[in-house]
Amino acid sequence: MHLRIYQIDAFANSVFTGNPAAICPLDSWLPDDMMLAIAAENNLSETAFFVPEGEDYRLRWFTPACEVDLCGHATLATAHLLFHRLRPEIPTVRFLTRSGALTVVRENGRMTMDFPVRRAEPIESPADLVEAIGAKPESAWKSEDYMFVFGAADAVRSVRPDMAALTRVDRRGVIVTAPGEDCDFVSRFFAPSHGIPEDPVTGSAHCTLAPYWADRLGKIDLHARQVSARGGEIWCRLAQDRVQLSGKAVIYLEGEIQV
Repeated sequence: MHLRIYQIDAFANSVFTGNPAAICPLDSWLPDDMMLAIAAENNLSETAFFVPEGEDYRLRWFTPACEVDLCGHATLATAHLLFHRLRPEIPTVRFLTRSGALTVVRENGRMTMDFPVRRAEPIESPADLVEAIGAKPESAWKSEDYMFVFGAADAVRSVRPDMAALTRVDRRGVIVTAPGEDCDFVSRFFAPSHGIPEDPVTGSAHCTLAPYWADRLGKIDLHARQVSARGGEIWCRLAQDRVQLSGKAVIYLEGEIQV
């Protein structure tokens, strides 16, 4: 079987930055174990598979270890592929996913995704996670992920977590965040239990980050940077129980896989 495959850097203005995702357009679904094997072979934080469904597309995301409910950068990358290669005539695309319908539109030179808000609630800092992160935050929060808030961007850049310890976390992963220097806030994201030691740029984490920083800064439009080694930027707008995440993407690779 021959399948098309693309590798696209999402939340990026040029190749070698942002978060790379593999995208496989399909006419019909492959067995789940085969899609997981392809994702493991690609060894990227996410591989997305999509199938036409009426005027929409059914979209699924796989890490090298499991299928996930929500992924921002691979959604942005899939939209970029449709807008710029497969369906250049369309201004909007709707994906049907395990997290509901997700719409992506082209506007002002970027693509904007409409995602559900995932508000965090404050908690006492878990001692084992503080030890695993290696730095004590100003505050701790939880939603689908744990979130540690620090006082300065340099503290986020300096985090060197114990990945083996983080594999035991009872949530998807851990976000670390702080006020930005040339943006509203910065973050990093770690999810080794899902096969992703550090994710370069994490759209879904901003479903929690955006409402937190919107409340703290008293503004609904936010400019964010994820300060991983590759780096990337996301523009966020809070709209009640939804968050709009905007960014760019570039195609790095296109080819064919044989399975």
